[in-house]
Amino acid sequence: MRAAVLADIHGNADALRAVLADAKAQGAERLIVNGDVVNRGPDSVEALELLLGRPDVTFTLGNHDDLLRLWHTRSDALPPDWFADPFWGATEWSAQALDRAGLLHASAAWPMSTELWEPGVGRVLLAHGTAEHYRESLSEQTPLPRVQALRAHGDGAPYDVLVGSHIHRPAHARLDGTLVLNTGAVGAPANHDPRAQYLLLTATPGGWVPTFRAVPYDQGGVLRRFETSGLLRTGLSAEIFREELRTARSLYTPYWGWTEETGTPRTADSWAAFLNTQAVCS
Repeated sequence: MRAAVLADIHGNADALRAVLADAKAQGAERLIVNGDVVNRGPDSVEALELLLGRPDVTFTLGNHDDLLRLWHTRSDALPPDWFADPFWGATEWSAQALDRAGLLHASAAWPMSTELWEPGVGRVLLAHGTAEHYRESLSEQTPLPRVQALRAHGDGAPYDVLVGSHIHRPAHARLDGTLVLNTGAVGAPANHDPRAQYLLLTATPGGWVPTFRAVPYDQGGVLRRFETSGLLRTGLSAEIFREELRTARSLYTPYWGWTEETGTPRTADSWAAFLNTQAVCS
């Protein structure tokens, strides 16, 4: 059995189509969408429509899938000052697009985690972050005690393989006998490789064998749709998301941290100042 595990599509339908075609060519029999189908890019509706209704798809919940529902309902789980902050214009735009399409609550029943199991091969636990929270990172840097705790998640036998996403880069490590994997990102990689990235898991007599795939596609269409869709006109966060996609670098999270540390408002001027610090450091 071979499963394709893909995540962090982030509203990039062109990257998703490339991965779906590649997964089919690689003989994947199952498709596990490990969270963050939507937000950031201009194609949240189209990306969801490409996946919903396929009989071979299993979903887990990502933080951005949840964020758009929380945003649209003005949930008190989010800081109230965010709703009046123009920095969040791209999130508002994406939430409204899903709502108009009747897809805003498509992710409401998606679980925090799912699993793969084949007799004689071992158990695989998959989650966008971890099975306990979609914002918790899983990689070769995860502390060993945390890996051991996650391996024992639930009531069954310990898991042999842990698979996460969320950090937008592939990872592969064996920690205390547990295979720890990260899928990388389909639509917004952060490892300086702009190709659409995902993970294949193949069941063999010796256990689960991971293969990391990086699929070329033409970025031109999705980059143009930032402009033609109206998303780019929503403000700074959309500009940052487009630059992340173009450069395959993590910029949003470092910029957010920099503004927190310096007490700087998140504006076009501070974004330019942040980029200058990045140029100096590089």
